[in-house]
Amino acid sequence: MTTTLRPTEPLQHDPGGARHRAYEIRVNSRPVGGLVLSARPEYGLGSIVGLRVAEPDRGRGRAAVAVLAAEEVLRGWGCRRSEGVVPAGSEAGLRLAASLGYAEDARVLRKVLRGSAPALPAGSAARRMTDTEFDAWREHERVAHADVLREHLGLGEEQAAERSAHDLAAAFPEGPRGHGQRLWVLEHEGATVGTLWVTDRETDVYVMSVEVAEEHRGRGHGRSLLRWTEADGLAEGHRAAELNVHTRNTPALRLYQSLGYRPFQHHFVKPLI
Repeated sequence: MTTTLRPTEPLQHDPGGARHRAYEIRVNSRPVGGLVLSARPEYGLGSIVGLRVAEPDRGRGRAAVAVLAAEEVLRGWGCRRSEGVVPAGSEAGLRLAASLGYAEDARVLRKVLRGSAPALPAGSAARRMTDTEFDAWREHERVAHADVLREHLGLGEEQAAERSAHDLAAAFPEGPRGHGQRLWVLEHEGATVGTLWVTDRETDVYVMSVEVAEEHRGRGHGRSLLRWTEADGLAEGHRAAELNVHTRNTPALRLYQSLGYRPFQHHFVKPLI
């Protein structure tokens, strides 16, 4: 039997240059599942989204062949890397990713929010970022985000700088009071020690950026910022807090786990060249 991908729609092009297309997974002429491919060819990055195989056809290698066929499509679109997301608890998905040469790059961690907001330590307080502070924060965040894009997405310096600036402009078109975006400053005994950027995502509050000033690290302020994330989420009526962490960042992983964050999604990447 032959496993193939068959498009179910014309190739879609977004105004920003991205493309995507849905496919059926077929064994001979019989549909057994599906997936969606998306790509940003200018960044050389492709994604395999929503891979599914019907229950009767699982365990027969259909998913593996479909992923390999999807990689060929992404290569044809000019992609140099493929990425995919495996839900936490999917042992079959984790085994499949490992068997096909995908390496875990990051995890989305999630914590269910219950009860009352946790208190900050004595001497610590959080407040909204001022307009004056925003300009300096935005420039710092632009540089930091560009560094992440270069390291983890393989973007060139110019591409990373452009995308970082675009992402921040989209999030804050009118300054620090962007819709669904909140910027907080943590103070301890009157000194500014860290910043927090959170955004609303349906029923969750999502940590976009959390940073403690270098001279104030190692004193528990990162833990305080994450506790404030919970307070912010509860105040906005959210059910959970989420964040993304790169798997090589062992200290951050340990901190998040100690605060009750648990894996929600695993992000895998694979070079296609």
